[in-house]
Amino acid sequence: MKRVLITAGASGIGRAMAEAFDALGYEVCVTDVDRAALAACPAQWRCFAANAADEAAMAGVFGQLDGLDVLCANAGIAGPTALVEDVALADWQACVSVNLEGAFLAAKYAAPLMKAAGRGAIVITSSTAGIYGYPNRAPYAAAKWAMIGLMKTLAMELGPFGVRANAICPGSVEGPRMEGVLEREAAAKGMTRDQVYEGYAQGTSMRSFVQAADVADMAVFLASDRARMVSGQVIAVDGHTENPDPKVG
Repeated sequence: MKRVLITAGASGIGRAMAEAFDALGYEVCVTDVDRAALAACPAQWRCFAANAADEAAMAGVFGQLDGLDVLCANAGIAGPTALVEDVALADWQACVSVNLEGAFLAAKYAAPLMKAAGRGAIVITSSTAGIYGYPNRAPYAAAKWAMIGLMKTLAMELGPFGVRANAICPGSVEGPRMEGVLEREAAAKGMTRDQVYEGYAQGTSMRSFVQAADVADMAVFLASDRARMVSGQVIAVDGHTENPDPKVG
């Protein structure tokens, strides 16, 4: 049985990924900081309460695995919505830590397992904010760009061992986290939540938000043998963002 570990896998995009891999017969392992969400996961999943940016916690999780075929480094937070001069250093550090350091630590501990097996796939959840600039979201955009650099380096380092690495860049994904972004952006711009929502949707050629299942489907593909020669790639699942200012998620 193939094994997948998904950070922040108890809700949102991570939960959709976990369900998709479960449906394919994978042994599913998830980490999350939300204990209530973990408690609501299916009984057959291996669930770990761990902060993805806490090295001791992540080392403990990986220490309980006897192998790993797929890593979905998915943990992330939205960070503050503010002009760069108004961003507190603590808020910057918190956003970068969870997004970038979380992906780094997951890859750091997954790499030896995959290299030993001579195979594996790493899927990093970046964002279309990692492709374009993102006004009022400097910490988030900076972290998501850096995650792409991490992914491309992993692809180069691990490719000789049969391990692939790719990044998915979701656009605006329906769900609680995006709702928080919409509310904060509406308050910052003196707009209603619905006006901001419509602006995001109209900024894509598909005129629609993304569903978590759309991102999960791409993760499953990138982990599969059908993508055996796909590595080091940045793949947007965003309905084609036409104008990235500020219609990314």
